[in-house]
Amino acid sequence: MLTVRWFNNYCNICIIILSLFLTTHFVSSLFPAPGVNTHAVLKRAQTIQGHKTPKKQWQAAWLLKAVTCIDLTTLAGDDTPSNVHRLCLKAIQPVPYHLLNKMDMHDQGVTTAAVCVYPSRVADAVKSLKAANSSLAVASVATGFPAGQTPLETRLQEVRLAVADGATEIDIVINRTLALTGQWEAMYEEVRQFREACGDAHMKTILAVGELGTFTNVYKASLVAMMAGSDFIKTSTGKESVNATYPVAIVMVRAIRDYFLCTGHKVGFKPAGGIRTAHESLLWLTLIKEELGNDWLCPLLFRLGASSLLADIERQIYHHVTGQYAAYHELPMA
Repeated sequence: MLTVRWFNNYCNICIIILSLFLTTHFVSSLFPAPGVNTHAVLKRAQTIQGHKTPKKQWQAAWLLKAVTCIDLTTLAGDDTPSNVHRLCLKAIQPVPYHLLNKMDMHDQGVTTAAVCVYPSRVADAVKSLKAANSSLAVASVATGFPAGQTPLETRLQEVRLAVADGATEIDIVINRTLALTGQWEAMYEEVRQFREACGDAHMKTILAVGELGTFTNVYKASLVAMMAGSDFIKTSTGKESVNATYPVAIVMVRAIRDYFLCTGHKVGFKPAGGIRTAHESLLWLTLIKEELGNDWLCPLLFRLGASSLLADIERQIYHHVTGQYAAYHELPMA
């Protein structure tokens, strides 16, 4: 009893320290040099990449798990109501019914976790899902995606408009200038205002790790985003030259773990950008299982941001069921 009481008091003290810190000190004062151990991070990433993935029915089961964690995304300049409609239908039935039936999974409600679109297409997605009698989540990028360089009030208004149109999840982007110049209090304040503008919608904070320069900046930005109220932290917009990689993911998920151990609050993780193969999705699931545990292996705490990943997962499931690979044109397209 004494141990439990001591631990609870310790966590409460940690929360108070974190709150006071953001109003009185810079993040750098909490995390002095040398910062993140780059060698250890890279070594751990190599271990993850070298993992053997499951085979046969176990592989198929894990791939279906990956499907349920996908934010099926279209963020193209030529998006129209019709291709958003197709995307929504694909998200509702991501794997062909006859394949699920062969696996005795046809009645398990296998869908993607959400569809993700630009703010101007949110209403189209909501309309399509409502017509299909689906409660699938609609996510929208916002806050000057992908650069985050528009005026603050413009970014806030973009969030409010997306929520008003029916978005239940908002993927915001941080102003990378604030992180690169060590303006952690200013970054905290911006993210806090985005959290307020989201209202009841879940907020995923995109760090754009390829533009943060160092692992230490990634770690600090992860903590600030979580302190400011993020429900998820996300690696990338998918528009940077470097997107989701295993080393930066390890830094981010360990920040999530540190935050959880200190506060008892679970924050989700979303890698995005460049994830295209079924094999990669299995490695991401492995990373989450080993670094954060089984509790994070669900759409509430883990997402895969992807536009083309689903096609390869379908091909692998098709092979599992039929013993041969389908051509891409044989499977329904979004």
